[in-house]
Amino acid sequence: MRWPVPLSIESIQQKLVRDGRGGYCFEQNLLLKHVLTAIGFQVTGLAARVLWDEPDGALRPRSHMLLLVELKGTPYLADVGFGILTPTAPLRLQPEIEQATPHEPFRLLPAGEEFVMHAKIRGDWKTLYRFGLQEQLLPDYEVSNWYLSNHPESLFVTGLMAARPASGRRYALRNNEFVVHHLNGGTERRALASVAEMRDTLERAFCITVPNGPDADAALTKLVS
Repeated sequence: MRWPVPLSIESIQQKLVRDGRGGYCFEQNLLLKHVLTAIGFQVTGLAARVLWDEPDGALRPRSHMLLLVELKGTPYLADVGFGILTPTAPLRLQPEIEQATPHEPFRLLPAGEEFVMHAKIRGDWKTLYRFGLQEQLLPDYEVSNWYLSNHPESLFVTGLMAARPASGRRYALRNNEFVVHHLNGGTERRALASVAEMRDTLERAFCITVPNGPDADAALTKLVS
């Protein structure tokens, strides 16, 4: 059995800030929540059912974390951990309007007492996730975090994933397939063929510090072999 990803603020700060290793939604949004709270914002943790690449009507667990932030009495959504389609600006909690960001436009649609988040990709609206406004606490996230970092079919334990937005583009990596999505609609794809190329891409495109040592090299070798 694997140990779950630690969610204490001390562990997250060490991993993401000091070690530069990157993380996923619970780590990234928990760190942002601590930062925003420390400088005086009122922040509520929320949970979403991921519907990206799922058929209509799919029922998924609440496995994604996002934040509700109050700014001068107006509620905004902040989410720095949704991989390839992470919103790159805060979004007003206001349904049925298109909201611009430095990357794709986003919108919220009402779904009963909940909301569904969409991103506009090459002219089409794509569903990302569904969420409600019930506050989630650290023990709630720890349950999902344990499952996602231990279950043998979890995407987070069956391969490598990385994503980062940059000016005019988004970078994505799934195992050894490196993709650059340009905002003008073009996409570049190539397979990384060596451990050295994997390390270079993770460090240059994703700003991730890859640990040195035989364990990291062995894991990367499996992805390119």
